[in-house]
Amino acid sequence: QVQLVESGGGLVQPGGSLRLSCAASGFTLDYFAVAWFRQAPGKEREGVLCINSRDGIPYYADSVQGRFTISRDNTKNTVYLQMNSLKPEDTAVYYCASALPVSGYGCLDHYSRWGQGIQVTVSS
Repeated sequence: QVQLVESGGGLVQPGGSLRLSCAASGFTLDYFAVAWFRQAPGKEREGVLCINSRDGIPYYADSVQGRFTISRDNTKNTVYLQMNSLKPEDTAVYYCASALPVSGYGCLDHYSRWGQGIQVTVSS
């Protein structure tokens, strides 16, 4: 079955850290463009971190620059979103997504595969 599954969300205090995982099955995630999006209640979905190919330059939303990073473990067919110095405004449902690789920088207009989403809550 072709799917993406997120894990690692939860409740964390401001200033804390979380690492989200996005595990792929049915295809090799390393070959594809990968992105992390988030959507807070009442707000539009936001592209947080996007990388368009295996060796592409990651795009970071201004709101997470310097705090969030992406990494891959190809042995586990998984990408990770490391989130540090978390703020209450980072509270959202986070989604990973994939698409065919392309050149260029920034989040794509269309991703063909999406995970189910996972809640991240930053609160004291």
